[in-house]
Amino acid sequence: MSLMEKLTADMKDAMKQGEKERLSVIRLVRGAVRQAEIDGKKTLNDDEIIGVITKEVKMRRDSIEEFERGGRADLVDKTKAEIDILMPYLPAQLSADEVKKIVEEAVAEVGAATAKDMGKVMGVLMPRVKGRADGKLVNEIVRSLLK
Repeated sequence: MSLMEKLTADMKDAMKQGEKERLSVIRLVRGAVRQAEIDGKKTLNDDEIIGVITKEVKMRRDSIEEFERGGRADLVDKTKAEIDILMPYLPAQLSADEVKKIVEEAVAEVGAATAKDMGKVMGVLMPRVKGRADGKLVNEIVRSLLK
């Protein structure tokens, strides 16, 4: 079963169960996938759909930071619930230690020594962790190792 088929099946299930929040989030993601297909003029494969879902999760994490600064605990809770709905569609997330190990391997492979080599490291690294780690976390670990 492809990821889009799973999203569709889960959407139908959420409708039958009366889970309005889950239904809303799945519909938003399906809409984002359809928009990406229209923009790219092609049907997305599972990896590309994971990229869209990752982008949606990242947008929500950024929103949480803004809501916390604004003192909107109600929106923080709602947005965290949306992230919890989306996470099962992503591959298992890597821990910070696992990301650090992969970063160290990439740094050694590229032969990076300074912060100027960050672009080379990120170019090698991002395909390895795509969808499995937050880009912000990866960036922070690379920066800390290249200082």
